[in-house]
Amino acid sequence: MDFTQVQQLLTDYNVIEMGTRLIGAILIFFIGRWIGKRVVRGVSRGMEKRGIDALLVTFVGNILGVLLLVIVIMISLGHLGVQVTPLIAVLGGMALAVGLALQSSLSNFAAGIMLVILRPFTRGHFVEAGGVSGTVQSVGIFNTQLQTPDNRLVIVGNSDITGNPITNYSAFDTRRIDMIIGVSYDDDLKLAQATMQRVIEGHEKVLAEPEPAILLMELGESSVDFAVRPWVLSEDYWTTRSDLLETLKTELEAAGCSIPFPQRDIHHFNVAEEKAA
Repeated sequence: MDFTQVQQLLTDYNVIEMGTRLIGAILIFFIGRWIGKRVVRGVSRGMEKRGIDALLVTFVGNILGVLLLVIVIMISLGHLGVQVTPLIAVLGGMALAVGLALQSSLSNFAAGIMLVILRPFTRGHFVEAGGVSGTVQSVGIFNTQLQTPDNRLVIVGNSDITGNPITNYSAFDTRRIDMIIGVSYDDDLKLAQATMQRVIEGHEKVLAEPEPAILLMELGESSVDFAVRPWVLSEDYWTTRSDLLETLKTELEAAGCSIPFPQRDIHHFNVAEEKAA
């Protein structure tokens, strides 16, 4: 078999044409994928320059990347001679079947869109969401990643977050510390209140505005309870609260006030002896 016969055989079976189309489809795929990545990167940078929230930038980038990849695959298949229209119909039917089987995933996807649009929190915020407390690391298409205070990474489904109350501890620059301080019924209440006022106003982290409040809240079973409510910057909340509790105890004891512990008097009666008498 000479070269002419081999060429004729390849031509009869469209080997050359199919090979050319295959090479072209591969080139289209890789070049299109490269262009798609650059488009996603460019869109993300443009959004960042406009000051758009980082979570929204990441979310849009992920969605755009998937859409561009699907388009590139369709173009590559079309270059191979594959009829794309029937394929789209088949894929649509498959997507419907998969969607019915993965309703929870679709619910997480829809919830992710709501989180990005409504923006109840952003990256770096400390929140309580989906039964987990932690710092937001990222919001993905299906889940949100939270870093707990003890340095654990917890992945929560987006639908679990949107379906339950969300508490954002970082939404505002300031927070109020709520403490209940009890003193003995035998103590001088004016002295106790003045001592607490001095401690609160003298702490460097406590804000002058809003003004701290020290209120007599309740006459408890074992103590007279004061509500101590200073305001601090959100990032100073825990350290200031701990410092204030320690200082309040020390200063109240130095002023002669006592912080009583709950106690109960029990009177025992011998019923048998009383009946005998």
